[in-house]
Amino acid sequence: MNFRTRRRPQDDIDINVTSLIDVVLLLLIFFMVSTRFVDESKIDLQLPSATEHPQGVEPDVIEVVIDKHGRYFVNGEALISSQFDILRRALVAAKPKNKDPMVVITADRTTSFQLAVDAMDAARSAGLFRVTFPTAKREAE
Repeated sequence: MNFRTRRRPQDDIDINVTSLIDVVLLLLIFFMVSTRFVDESKIDLQLPSATEHPQGVEPDVIEVVIDKHGRYFVNGEALISSQFDILRRALVAAKPKNKDPMVVITADRTTSFQLAVDAMDAARSAGLFRVTFPTAKREAE
């Protein structure tokens, strides 16, 4: 008769988890490196102030000023009306030939945002695509 001695189950159990730990750690490192963290709750929308003024030589500039009453001024000259077509015609007249000037739209802080968008739209329809908004330097808090 063949009598085998039974092994105890606790003696047989030997699980090697070293390779499993290596794989899990590699996956953890991979996901940590490849993940982008986007924090959209910190968008600062306190216009029209900014941290820096652009440096450099000013190119040809057409200046559009919008006062707090909603009146437009193109290169220091007041327009007779705040209508879109009149502003567009004034920008076409101020545009130098064979040059691509920068349009600087300066608006009062209390001016309606729509007036600034209208000025940007009028510049685009007049063939002026380089538009910027100057800002006051933000004070340190």
